[in-house]
Amino acid sequence: MTKVVLITGADGFVGQHLIKYLAGQGFTVLAASRSLPKARREGIKHIRVPDLARRFDWRSLLSQCDAVVHLAGVAHRSASELSYNLVNVQGTALLAQAARDAGTKHFVFVSSIAAQCGSFSEQPQSEDCLPRPTNAYGRSKLAAEDALRATGVPHTVLRPVVIYGPGERGNFALLSRIARLPMPLPFGSLNAPRSVLSINNFNSAVDFVLTSPQTLGETIIVSDPSVVSVAGMLATYRVALNRPPNLLRVPDKWIETLLRSFGYRAAWERMGAPLVATPNKLMGMGWQPVHRNFSPIPTSVPT
Repeated sequence: MTKVVLITGADGFVGQHLIKYLAGQGFTVLAASRSLPKARREGIKHIRVPDLARRFDWRSLLSQCDAVVHLAGVAHRSASELSYNLVNVQGTALLAQAARDAGTKHFVFVSSIAAQCGSFSEQPQSEDCLPRPTNAYGRSKLAAEDALRATGVPHTVLRPVVIYGPGERGNFALLSRIARLPMPLPFGSLNAPRSVLSINNFNSAVDFVLTSPQTLGETIIVSDPSVVSVAGMLATYRVALNRPPNLLRVPDKWIETLLRSFGYRAAWERMGAPLVATPNKLMGMGWQPVHRNFSPIPTSVPT
């Protein structure tokens, strides 16, 4: 079993959860990030590293560990192509090369479903589908995957769908705030199936990959086994808050027309269009998810 693992991007939403989970599973975690937390936890050693756009000598850290989980990267929609290339592609390639030279046994690259498809897909997605990223972020993640493979380091590529959990950001944080509004919501007709991923399932998937040699050399989608719709997510959030769903069935075409007329086409594609990418391959390898269905936990950012 892998005992010492280097986690990059340890100060992000996903990283904060993952380092604590792996430490709780008995790993010794080297948590690399641009900032250091005030709190300390047994089994976790926090290490400050520069932005991945700058060159950094990883050798001293890699010499201490058996495996790497590479989370760090740029995901901002406003980032430039240059920034995506420097951090997501070149930064990943340099770290993977250093890991290969250090004899790292397993490099787990956390890519994204965006490397495979856009924010929606009329057809279900699997690892056998031809990658067709539709934005600069997705293209940079796909290029980083290719750069990683070219180094020859023992690796696994994970393509998680959008992740939710305590401290969640982006669309999930917005949905959570909307669900808390003390009024009926006009989203009862938004029933397009979407694949999502709980942070608990993500953590357990990384643990499974780190301890499962059969995942080496594989590219794997990570998601909850069951799909959910925006209407279903809002209803579940409200039930978790001890409130009735209270969703009104306004025609989805009205919502689509309204969003598109105000320039929110991308928001509609993430809300009203389908994206199904199930973890059949990962489960076929033996992974057992913690949650099978959308299971939000309405709490604060982890400390």
